[in-house]
Amino acid sequence: MTGTWHGSFGLDAKNRTDVTMVLTWDGKQISGLVNPGPDSVKLKEATLDPSQWAVHFEVDMKDKSGTVNHVVVDGKIDDVTLIRRSIIGTWKQGGVEYPFKMTRDI
Repeated sequence: MTGTWHGSFGLDAKNRTDVTMVLTWDGKQISGLVNPGPDSVKLKEATLDPSQWAVHFEVDMKDKSGTVNHVVVDGKIDDVTLIRRSIIGTWKQGGVEYPFKMTRDI
């Protein structure tokens, strides 16, 4: 889990929103930042279920209009044996559920 992950969410290939997460895994807990930089936000909740390689993230962040939304991300780690593994799942924000994918940088 530890590393920088880049990806996006959106309803189709033309309407995607980029997202970056910097995650740290201490063997028990995940912590991290979403979109590091001046507007970064800390994860409120983050869990990993290694029996299914399922992840769950929650964060409160602003959308493009400046409205703060509670975001819930649920996914599974794909190709867990690869360094550039991916998390594929859903990004729920503002009452809408979007397909989501992010890949870990080397």
